[in-house]
Amino acid sequence: MDRYSRFVAYLKVILPLAALALLSTLFLLSRGSDPEVTLPFARKDIEERVRAQQITAPFFSGTTADGDEITVSARLARPFGSGGLAEAEELHARMKMAQGGLIVLRSNSGAVDPATDAAQFIGGVEITTSTGFVVRTERLDATIGTFRASTPGEVRALGPVGDLTAGQMEIGAKNPGEPMHMVFKNGVKLIYDPQKPPEQ
Repeated sequence: MDRYSRFVAYLKVILPLAALALLSTLFLLSRGSDPEVTLPFARKDIEERVRAQQITAPFFSGTTADGDEITVSARLARPFGSGGLAEAEELHARMKMAQGGLIVLRSNSGAVDPATDAAQFIGGVEITTSTGFVVRTERLDATIGTFRASTPGEVRALGPVGDLTAGQMEIGAKNPGEPMHMVFKNGVKLIYDPQKPPEQ
């Protein structure tokens, strides 16, 4: 092959490659934006999320053996300790009972342990029922799968019958398949006022 033919053969390879390089450069330059500007989070937020390994807006839903529907969500959750335990901020749970009725739980923080099916609602706990009760306490321990719950400390309840305080409260069915009940224990005091609406 003479010099001219070799030169033409080289050009057939080099020119398309050069064209591809130019086109790719044009596409890259045409974006004309700083990739950091388009991120939906500030750098500080990203670093904190990576360091803390937190999950934003986690959500869980399921059904108990009795057919009660439960959903649990939080503003964020992060691993805590070992064994899958997670701590959460702004923990929220909603339980729609198969027998009828609704219970909504809210707290400032909490913890969920999937291994034992347990959840703790901690700080500013509020329990609202479809029967018109609003119960407030500082901690509620619950078992999610069968949904039984109790408060280790004092509770205050506002409802259709008036204001109620007690040293402890339990939520659950006496036997499987039976309706859910709230049972107040330990120094129960009731100020009866049937005309008073529940506090919002």
